[in-house]
This record gives sequence, C-alpha cells and structure tokens, in this order.
Amino acid sequence: MRAVVHDRYGPPEVLRLEEVERPVPKDDEVLVKVHATTVNRTDTGFRSADLFISRFFTGLLRPKQKIPGSEFAGMVEAVGAAVTEFTAGDRVFGARSGANAEFVCVRERRIIVPMPAGMTFEEAASIPDGAILALACLRAAEVQADRPGRRILIYGASGSIGTAAVQLARFFGAHVTAVCGTKNVDLVRSLGTDEVIDYTREDFTKNGQTYDVVFDAVGKHSFRRSRRSIRSGGMFIETDLGFLGHVPILILLTRWLGSKRVKLAIPHYAREDVVLVKELIEAGKYRAVIDRVYPLEQIIEASRYVETGQKTGNVVLTVSHEQGS
Repeated sequence: MRAVVHDRYGPPEVLRLEEVERPVPKDDEVLVKVHATTVNRTDTGFRSADLFISRFFTGLLRPKQKIPGSEFAGMVEAVGAAVTEFTAGDRVFGARSGANAEFVCVRERRIIVPMPAGMTFEEAASIPDGAILALACLRAAEVQADRPGRRILIYGASGSIGTAAVQLARFFGAHVTAVCGTKNVDLVRSLGTDEVIDYTREDFTKNGQTYDVVFDAVGKHSFRRSRRSIRSGGMFIETDLGFLGHVPILILLTRWLGSKRVKLAIPHYAREDVVLVKELIEAGKYRAVIDRVYPLEQIIEASRYVETGQKTGNVVLTVSHEQGS
C-alpha cells in the first residue's frame, strides 16, 4: 500500500510517499481502507521536533512511528476474528497514529466510531483530534454541562481546536467570546458564539471585559498578557508548553500564588469523546470546518500550509486507491 513516511525529523520535505507493507488485522482489530485523513498542528510539530521535549515521546534521534497522521475516515475492509461491532463495508472514522496511509488497523475498543449519517469522508476525518483536544481543555477549565453560564474567551477560535471549542462550549451552556482574524469573523459567528472580537481591530485585554476562562487554542497568547482579563478565581488554559517551556512553571507558581490559575490540558484520547461529537453532529449541533483539501500525494504542500499558522479549521488529505491496493 502507499503511505506517507519520514525517517528523520525536519521540514515538510522529509516526507515522501512510499510503498509499504499493508497491515493485517489482529483478532481484536479492524482494517480500515482510508478515504480521507488530515494534517494538523500536532502532526507538523512531531515531524519537525522543533520542541526537543517531543522527542521523548516520538523517538530521541529519529521518529519511531515513520507514518505520520492521526485522523482517518474510511470503510472497513476486514475485521479480526474477535471483532463483533464492525463488519466489512461499514463507514467509520476515528483517531490512530500512522493514519496518512491507504490502510490502517485500529483496535475495536479504541477510537473508531461509525460515521454520522450524511457526512462525507473528508468531513468525518477532520473531526477527532480538534474535538478531543478542545474537550480536554474545556474540562480542565470546568466548562461543562453541570456548570452553565461560565464566561469563556477562546483565542484562535478559527483553528481546528478553536472551532471545536466554540461549538462544544456553547453545547455546555457557556457564554462564548471568540477571538479571530477579520476573514474568519462570519464563520466563527455562524458556529454559535455569543461575541466575536477581530484581533486586528481590537485587543481584548484592553476592553475592560473579564472572563472565567481565557483559552489560548493556538499557543500564540500568554497568561502575562491575559491576566487582567481573567476574573479572580478564573484560569488561563494553554495547549502548548509556551516559550522555552515556561507554562509548567507558571502552573506551579499560580497554584500557590494569586487568585488566577494557569493550566495545561493533557488530552486523554477516549472513544467516548468522539461518540459524543458524533451524536452532536447527528443532532445538528456540531459541524466540521475544512479549509483546504489536498490529495495524499501533496502531503508536503499541505504540511507547509498548516505551518503558516493561517489555516481555518482543518486541512484534509484525500486518499485515492490504486486498482487492487
């Protein structure tokens, strides 16, 4: 089968399309014929390894997982002997490392879920990672159904995590203020946010408004710049370790000093989270946001675009299958 591979860290040019051995499902695994996958910020970060600490998870000198990608949508090609929930021909989506390939094996009890009715493969592939990360951050911020009315500001609301966070926070009953650039104001407003701030025209830290939570969904803001916009007892939620990895230090300091906390959400990749989003999609309360779609063969171009930091929502790769593959 064809797959994107890389055997060293570096820029997008280290990626290449190559013939590799097609996986064979174990007794508890499902073999998925991938029709769409994605390139996200996590993928590009692991590939570049610019943040050296990431290598402790992906391989110190070279990547342990040579096939990148973490999201997929496709059709079940075959199932292992012990699989009971899926059969060949089922349309499924989920999250699994090594997803930038024509086929991927996924354990039945891991993150693989039937696709929502009427959804395209491209739309379904774009869902899992952003939603899982957004849910982790919202839970850390105590934005949940049993605490409606929390005031949350989402900085970078037009990205993959941001568009997911806006929709999920609204579902949980929060009052959502979204911050994005001019070109994305209408899109973000259409996702159900209560207020939208165009950061090119207004600095939210200077408008006198305060929030229970300031959520930096793109790793481009900071607690220092945001602290006056956070209410006493409130918190700043980050998705990155920050410049020179300073966020963990802030987490410790704000735990004991002051009335405002800093948190770094560590996602727990759970099937239940994707099931929740699937149900919201089917209820008309959540939708996929896709910026660009590239064929798998254009993985380098897709990765370059993601690294511009200007994408809206998700970047999808379509996977065409050669005859007999």
